[in-house]
Amino acid sequence: MKFIQCWIKVCLGGLFSLLLGNAFAGNHVLDVTQTDQKSISLTEYLGVLEDPGTTLTLSDVIQGEYAERFKNSHSRSEALGFSYTKSAVWLRLHLENSGPETVQRVLEISYALLSQVDVYQPDRDGYQRVALGYSRPVPEQALRSRFVAVPVVIPANTQTRLYIRIQTPNSLNIPARLWHPKAFEAHQALDRTIQAMYFGCVLAICFYNLMLFFAVRDINFLLYVAFALSVAAALATFTGIGPEFIWGVAPAWTMMGVNVPAAMASVFMLLLARRMLSTATLTPRIDAVLKLFVAVNAASTVLLFLWFQAFTPYFVTMSMITSILILLAGVVCAKMKQRTAYIFLAAYGVLFLANTLTHLRNLGVLPTNIFTSDGMQIGSAIEMLLLSLALADRFNTMRREKYEAEKQSLRIMTDLVSTLKTSKKELEIRVADRTAELLVLNKKLEAISATDALTGIANRRQFDTVFAEEWKRAQRLGQPLSLGLLDVDWFKKYNDHYGHQAGDECLRQVAKVLDDTIGRAGDLVARYGGEEFVFIALSANSEGAMKIARRICEAVQAQALPHALSDFGCVTVSVGVASCVPSETNRPEELLAAADKALYRAKHRGRNQAATARQEFLQHA
Repeated sequence: MKFIQCWIKVCLGGLFSLLLGNAFAGNHVLDVTQTDQKSISLTEYLGVLEDPGTTLTLSDVIQGEYAERFKNSHSRSEALGFSYTKSAVWLRLHLENSGPETVQRVLEISYALLSQVDVYQPDRDGYQRVALGYSRPVPEQALRSRFVAVPVVIPANTQTRLYIRIQTPNSLNIPARLWHPKAFEAHQALDRTIQAMYFGCVLAICFYNLMLFFAVRDINFLLYVAFALSVAAALATFTGIGPEFIWGVAPAWTMMGVNVPAAMASVFMLLLARRMLSTATLTPRIDAVLKLFVAVNAASTVLLFLWFQAFTPYFVTMSMITSILILLAGVVCAKMKQRTAYIFLAAYGVLFLANTLTHLRNLGVLPTNIFTSDGMQIGSAIEMLLLSLALADRFNTMRREKYEAEKQSLRIMTDLVSTLKTSKKELEIRVADRTAELLVLNKKLEAISATDALTGIANRRQFDTVFAEEWKRAQRLGQPLSLGLLDVDWFKKYNDHYGHQAGDECLRQVAKVLDDTIGRAGDLVARYGGEEFVFIALSANSEGAMKIARRICEAVQAQALPHALSDFGCVTVSVGVASCVPSETNRPEELLAAADKALYRAKHRGRNQAATARQEFLQHA
């Protein structure tokens, strides 16, 4: 019995192999060993069957009349294109493994706008179905990708047949490739890096221009940001980045996610073009058409939401007309030598070319390749950068024109006033000159009033003002305040002996020594009157003030100014020092009087020395 069963299985297997071999005989078969280290386009290997009624099942197309209706593509383009169709499309792919080992490959259809993709692979029970597409969750059998990607296993020394059913309300493009798994992984990594760079660049440009809008309040920057975000939303859907990473399985939005943002982008670009090109003043007729298309594109957004599949073919045509209109407006304004139009035309020209190639591919006119599938990203990135330059140039031009207009207006106004009121203008000039002279004189008088004319240091008036202020400050902060009063010893005899001019020079020398010796920031040196000088030592106690006074005595004596009538043979000074912490119980006059008594005591002791005050009514530091 077992022998009979084995014999039957062998006979049936041989018959099945014979029939299967005959079935493959008339088809273009791909040997998968050709894809060891690369990918290969499957377009020329695909058999195609269109199902207008969308009623055919796998069992219908495997055998019978429908199996014979498959037509080989024989096309060497990157993709099969069917434009916008309500039909379902069946694909048949013959694969052969001529090697001695089982081979695994990755079948990828690199187009994200396919709603339903059913991949049928043969297994022990017949065929296994993998349900893919943006309207379905990614099954476990599929690979994580922004497109349709599923692993395919081909046993050694066998031929196998795959069936693929595709249906979508969007334009139907089928760029199918077969990848070696390692090559596919490398491609995925590079692809995600490129996509991240593009969308990161878009977000950075949008953020930069949004900050410019908040800074200068120019609505053009806001329109540009809205346009760039709309384009990015459309491309996120078109490239599959949105469904993969952002909103996931959302069939309604993914279906409309290219055309609806594209319509919104057209609205924002039309508004931006009108403002940047100044069409309202340069070309009123074109401006009127632009405003009309703003309304048309805004209405298209609503119509796409309500009747997407019915209205989409019309929108594609209308979108092309909109692009041509914007390009035409740029050309006309460039011919009129409108400065911003040159950069705008270059920027939009790149986007127009990319958009044209994409639409022609969607309509099935052009094949799918890097320029028709990824051209929008390349074009939009270049366009965004150039348009940013155009906005910046326009802003600078407007600011320069405004400045020139203001200058011209001011010039005209000045000339008019000069013509009508010449005499008044001359009088105003004289008054202005006189006022300037008086201001200079007042400053000089103010400086003179605060400076001693002979010695160049502060005078008594300046000392009184500063002393009162520093007293209040020290009282408020609870800090010590010291005062030094000094006198040139035997100055009257010096003056009588050497003459008044020598006496004046002596006072100047003493003032210079005081100024050089004290020299701390905030300390004041002043001529108090005659041969008397005074200094204020801020935040210095009695000991610190005495050190300053002794240095002054030593420095004046070191000058060695001859004084024949002095006990010391040269000009010397005597200093009286007083210190206190100002409070409500004492007064500035008391500190000054204490310094004066200390000066008297220094003179009484023999001059050329410093003495400190001794007063119980002062709170010493």
